[in-house]
Amino acid sequence: MTEKRTTLDRRAGTASKSVSARVLALVASGRANSRAELCSVLGMAPSSISMAVAGLVRSGALTEAGEGDSTGGRRPRILSLGGQSNYVACADLGGHHLRVGIMSADGKLEASKTLPFDIGSGPEACLATLGIAFDQLITDRPGRTLMGLGISLPGPVNVEGGFVDSPSRMPGWHRFPFRDALAERFETTTVVENDANAMAVGEYSAQPNKHRQMIVVKAGTAIGSGLIIDGQIYQGANGAAGDITHARTPAAGSYPCSCGNRGCLETIASGAAVARMLGERGTTINDSSDIVALVEDAHPEATALVRDSGRHLGSVMSAIVNFFNPSAVLLGGTFSTLEPFVASFRSQLYEGCHPLVTKHLVIGTSLLGADSGLAGAGRLALHAAFDTYSH
Repeated sequence: MTEKRTTLDRRAGTASKSVSARVLALVASGRANSRAELCSVLGMAPSSISMAVAGLVRSGALTEAGEGDSTGGRRPRILSLGGQSNYVACADLGGHHLRVGIMSADGKLEASKTLPFDIGSGPEACLATLGIAFDQLITDRPGRTLMGLGISLPGPVNVEGGFVDSPSRMPGWHRFPFRDALAERFETTTVVENDANAMAVGEYSAQPNKHRQMIVVKAGTAIGSGLIIDGQIYQGANGAAGDITHARTPAAGSYPCSCGNRGCLETIASGAAVARMLGERGTTINDSSDIVALVEDAHPEATALVRDSGRHLGSVMSAIVNFFNPSAVLLGGTFSTLEPFVASFRSQLYEGCHPLVTKHLVIGTSLLGADSGLAGAGRLALHAAFDTYSH
């Protein structure tokens, strides 16, 4: 009888930990911020949710304060991540830079910096650079606990396998075990994700009024998009959902793309394409920041090409917006800071979408700016850490 009771107690404890992990993950992702919302999302009895929340509040993993909007009854108490002693380290890789930071367990970025890095130098060089940067960030936080690592990569990512799969401009990265190498180096839970998906997660977490159906478009040296469906990132069957880079468009003609095909959106709408076209006109461009500087200085050719870029991107995205019917489309990346680009993108969506689709559609720009991908990588790392949480 004693042995049977012990087995039942163990099962109850495991179930409790599972509920706690799910509660933490939902609060971390922004999908729920009250006991009532947790009950609705998880489909569980209020007593079970209250028990899990009470335990997490006692442990300091959650805090409960303030009051949210009432739906007819008592105003709900707002749940948020608690504790400053635990943290995750995160990184957002671009074509020519590497941004690293620290996110505390309450979901706030408390430190970030940008380092020069060429993604074409390969994964081993990236591991070395990341290792040095993370070592310094960890050393600067004595007495605190590293919960995990989150990395966003500018290519198609196999999240389950932890590697980049068939990238077009990342020599040496194909199926390199990047996640496992980092996890072994730092002996902690590690997640990797596509940069546009990480940006979408970061932007979703920052929304004051959550758009549970949302598209976040990254427009910089390369282009891509992340889809938020019912408050969660949608990765697709093989992790390639939202990859609009190589969508075929008549406007691109037969220009060859880095993927080996012709007529891809990337060849006319990306920062790399604008840089190429400016170079053909005699203006040397080192990276997308040079294009931004030219447009801000009212350079006529750069401004015209950036405006065309926004129009081409908007034309392709209008078909996706018509199909998906989101409540918001947000622009991020370098080009999202340029009004000619944003204006032509927005105009093309209104022209190319059904009026019912755009009737209440929010078309805006990133709330987090350069930190959106970093914040998303941090949130994903927290989510993974909380999935293994026990108390």
